[in-house]
Amino acid sequence: MNIAMTLVQPAAAFATRPAVCLGTEVLHGYADLARRAAGIAAELGRMQLGPGSRVAAFMSNRPEYLEILYGIWAAGHVAVPVNVRLHPRELLHILSDSGASVVFAEQPVEVPDGCRLIEVATVGYSRIAEGGGDLRAAEVAPDDLAWLFYTSGTTGRPKGAMLTHRNLWAMTLAFLADFCPITETSSALHVAPLSHAAGLIGLAFALRGAAHVIPESGGFDTRELAGLLRHHSGCSFFAAPTMLRRLVEDGTLDDAALDHLDLVFVGGAPLYVSDLQRALDALGPRIWIGYGQGEAPCTITYVPHHLLSRPDLIGAEWLGSVGIARSGVCVRVVDDTGADCAPGSPGEVVVKGDVVMAGYWNNAAATDSALRGGWLHTGDIGSLNAGGVLTLLDRSKDVIISGGSNIYPREVEEVLLTCPGVVEVSVIGRPHPDWGEEVIAFVSGDPHLGADDLDRHCLDQMARYKRPREYRFLPSLPKSSYGKILKTDLRKLL
Repeated sequence: MNIAMTLVQPAAAFATRPAVCLGTEVLHGYADLARRAAGIAAELGRMQLGPGSRVAAFMSNRPEYLEILYGIWAAGHVAVPVNVRLHPRELLHILSDSGASVVFAEQPVEVPDGCRLIEVATVGYSRIAEGGGDLRAAEVAPDDLAWLFYTSGTTGRPKGAMLTHRNLWAMTLAFLADFCPITETSSALHVAPLSHAAGLIGLAFALRGAAHVIPESGGFDTRELAGLLRHHSGCSFFAAPTMLRRLVEDGTLDDAALDHLDLVFVGGAPLYVSDLQRALDALGPRIWIGYGQGEAPCTITYVPHHLLSRPDLIGAEWLGSVGIARSGVCVRVVDDTGADCAPGSPGEVVVKGDVVMAGYWNNAAATDSALRGGWLHTGDIGSLNAGGVLTLLDRSKDVIISGGSNIYPREVEEVLLTCPGVVEVSVIGRPHPDWGEEVIAFVSGDPHLGADDLDRHCLDQMARYKRPREYRFLPSLPKSSYGKILKTDLRKLL
């Protein structure tokens, strides 16, 4: 069944209920949102794209985002939401790799030959969205693609995780099963990017006819968020641990705001026990911890929020864990042979269920590596206790998580190695009190090379948030006997 039905059904049942709000202002009810999505679908139909064509969205959080997603799906095409913080070169690669026929963007961007650009902040776009009728979802097979979720791997080259309609339905239904009830009086505050977890979680809120609230800033601002909480009812939102920490430290949530706060969904990076304790003290049992990947969107394990307020019931092992398997998901921890590890012993986390991706777009080698024996191999190291509680121990791929965003060292290293004068480079993460981790680059090469030179080079080649926050210059980098740079030795230098 087409995932667009998560809008078609509530548009009939909750036609006049608020669907999209900008700040405190209601912009569209559910019937209006469906008509605007139908306008997008009709425009894509006039372009005579082939079934399953890829249509990208490159924009910050704004009211048009949801109607574009649903218009893409209703037309029978594949959504390719792209992180708006990416460098134009990175966007161009994703558009080329996915073979996108159309990209919706909020400003002019470079697109490949044959790809049409539609700017959303124009009169032309408004005519498209306002020209719709009844929303009808195209017939699709459960295993047809719905969302290409681009995530970098150890090579630093973005890979498109192929998420099917079956995957998105499994994610949505698991969310409804594992979360407190969502009703038509609930509100989803979209303070995190809709191109990632916030947009995926929003499907469950849409199916129940809840309001989607877009902050006027388009992002996360603690004072703005507090004001939205005071205005809207039954509020929940997704936040990376760094966002949760800022919210707690700012102390902007008074009793009036907390009265309207249902849950904060925390994921995207490790949540340290000390931060969890502070959040529970400040917000009470309103923290929902989840663990997922783009390859199993938002849906591997979770910590039931009501248990966090009862440590006498759950035991200390739950604190610092990512909880138990989500509904419809099987989770194991295995050794190098694929055998189950003993309780408490570390191994690789592997996952099975209808939520697991179909594979990587146009990348058979990466697909075969990730999906072995019918299980998604996450690359994360963890341990399961006898009760099925999963604790993550390390990330085998050396991913740096800063502010909830994944930064892949090799991608940064490859950019730095193209800078004249650089001979060797190794990138690692250093703990940061606000962002979780920050990027540190160790460099050897021309002694006249400076940090400013490297910074300018990085900003010309990739997104700003990926660039190193500090450069350390060494005569040469430490290596093993067979020439591999020893990141363990570099970490000791920090």
